[in-house]
Amino acid sequence: MTSLRSSLLALLLAGCGSASADEFEARGTVEVPEVDISSLSTARVVAVRVEEGARVEAGDTLAALTQVDLSASIAAERAGVATAQANLRDLEAGSRPEEIARARADLSAARAEVDRTAKDLERVRSLVSRELASRESLDNAVSAEQVARGRMQSAEEALRLLQAGSRREQVAGARAAVAGARAALAQIEARATDLVLTAPVGGIVLSRNAEPGEALGAGVPVLTLGEMARPFVRVYLPQSMASGLAIGAAALVLTGDGRVLPGRVVAINPRAEFTPRVALTESERADLMFGVKVEFENPAAAPYPGLWVTVRVGGTAQRRNGAT
Repeated sequence: MTSLRSSLLALLLAGCGSASADEFEARGTVEVPEVDISSLSTARVVAVRVEEGARVEAGDTLAALTQVDLSASIAAERAGVATAQANLRDLEAGSRPEEIARARADLSAARAEVDRTAKDLERVRSLVSRELASRESLDNAVSAEQVARGRMQSAEEALRLLQAGSRREQVAGARAAVAGARAALAQIEARATDLVLTAPVGGIVLSRNAEPGEALGAGVPVLTLGEMARPFVRVYLPQSMASGLAIGAAALVLTGDGRVLPGRVVAINPRAEFTPRVALTESERADLMFGVKVEFENPAAAPYPGLWVTVRVGGTAQRRNGAT
């Protein structure tokens, strides 16, 4: 750890030779935000349509994945939606004229049966009163008449329900069933859409992490993109310099081809690097290094990711950016 800190300090101090007394230079590489492209569910890779280093635009198709049961699941959910919709239409339409006509015929038959059993009951009572029929015959006639009246009441209630149509609660329940079936279908269709991986941002393919035929778990990246619209450089500055910086401070980026590009400090790490575990002496505190992130004011002019550049903060950088 000590040798690493000493090497870094030597490199940083070597860069100070060309800077003024009130500024500091540090070396770093150009980086871009990395975006992993992956599926939200387990799937098998069918095709990867880009290679490492390829430039892509937002919305470009990058890879296609598949799941064995996906087609069957979509078909099942669509059938569920169709069934729920048919049930709702049936309840909203109410009873068909043929059903009401049949219920009326059943009621007429039940009423006729009540009339017949009532006459039979009166005839048997007359016979029993003259001791021409047994008491058992009377009991049977009474039971038959009561059964007939029960059937007539059931037929009347059935006709009444058909004429009234479906209850509001039934219709509301059927509508809820349709909504639930549609939501289930939308969920499975969204899963299918998720298996076609597209670029969320424009950039460059930094790495190709999977090949056709591979089975990947949820969240495992197929590709990693670099967002070229947001290049930055991360450098490390000593405590004496970092303490005087603020978010938004001006910086200059010196490229290997001699260009000087304006930039801004967008982040300062609140924790020091290479911190000794023992109590710090004054000389050790001078060795503390703080990570500083600098973004380019003109991202299109930034060097290619991975190239080394020099970042200058304070002094000349502040005056030059202030003048522009």
